[in-house]
Amino acid sequence: MVGRVVMPTRPITIQDVALLAQTSPSTVSNLLNGRVGRMRSETRARIERAMNELDYRPSQVARQLRTGQAPILGLIIPSVANPFWGAFAQSVEAAARVRGYQVFLCDAERDPEQELRYAESLWSHGVRGVIFGSSPLSLDHVLGFVERGLRVVVFDRDIGDIDPAMRSIIDSISVDNECGGRMATEHLLDLGHRRLGFLSGPLRTASRLERLEGYRCALGKAGIAPDPGLIWQETANENFGDVEGFELGRLGARELLRGPASCTALFAINDMYALGACAGVRDLGLRVPEDVSIVGFDDIPFAEISQPPLTTVRQPFREMMVPVVTLLIDRLQGANDEPGEHVTVAPELVLRASTAPPR
Repeated sequence: MVGRVVMPTRPITIQDVALLAQTSPSTVSNLLNGRVGRMRSETRARIERAMNELDYRPSQVARQLRTGQAPILGLIIPSVANPFWGAFAQSVEAAARVRGYQVFLCDAERDPEQELRYAESLWSHGVRGVIFGSSPLSLDHVLGFVERGLRVVVFDRDIGDIDPAMRSIIDSISVDNECGGRMATEHLLDLGHRRLGFLSGPLRTASRLERLEGYRCALGKAGIAPDPGLIWQETANENFGDVEGFELGRLGARELLRGPASCTALFAINDMYALGACAGVRDLGLRVPEDVSIVGFDDIPFAEISQPPLTTVRQPFREMMVPVVTLLIDRLQGANDEPGEHVTVAPELVLRASTAPPR
């Protein structure tokens, strides 16, 4: 039992924690470094109480010198211009903070060369765990760091197509993007729409291609041949349209709705494109949903407060990030040496006021 606390006048050390917790310094060290597999729960509780009562803060500099790694995770995302990634980063940081880790945020705009530069910089600063959020078609640019010991979690992409040797040491998690695309399209079909447009930036990420496949699959099941003229993607430049999502959605909606065979509904690749599409509909003197129904993907905070509130496919990323961060840190601390795994999470269709039966 932890006794009365007498605070030393010098900096608190691991020996002080061990003395108060009535255990050895090596046992305290095991807890600090995640080696708790054989530790009794009451021992762990005593150590944690002692650290709290002494307000003990481990020396991160000493820990990095000892282990070669910093208590920091890298998070590489496409663009903070999309509020989805800001909320995503916040969830990662909150989950990491509980485990005593900080997060370095890197905005790479889905550029493999920029992602590689960030990986090199993170590695040089002692970061050994990175979450990639760019949904890349290829992971070849980071496999060299994985071979050197970088632990990687890939968000929004399955890893079934990469080399089995690499697959065994990379984890991944994603919402079921194909299912989400199918749900959005089936909702519009159930309302009675038969001319459904698909609105996207460049189709060069795994998640976008999967959502398109869900759209095509739902149309096929309804006996409707997908019309290439109703699939719009921005191809004018080499980026992915993450920064310009709102304006590209606006442009795409105007172009699809001005065409010779206009559509009555649009499924947008994400909520920023969907909100832009709503503006594009208004530019043409039309109304959402009276003239055109619109469905997005992600359920960013703006989706609920837009006018009209946006029907969308929700990614439960807040619930996804706690197990992802836990998995990554456990691997870094040697508490999990199982082969890499892929986790698929079910999406949820959120019905709001941007969809209605066609006229």
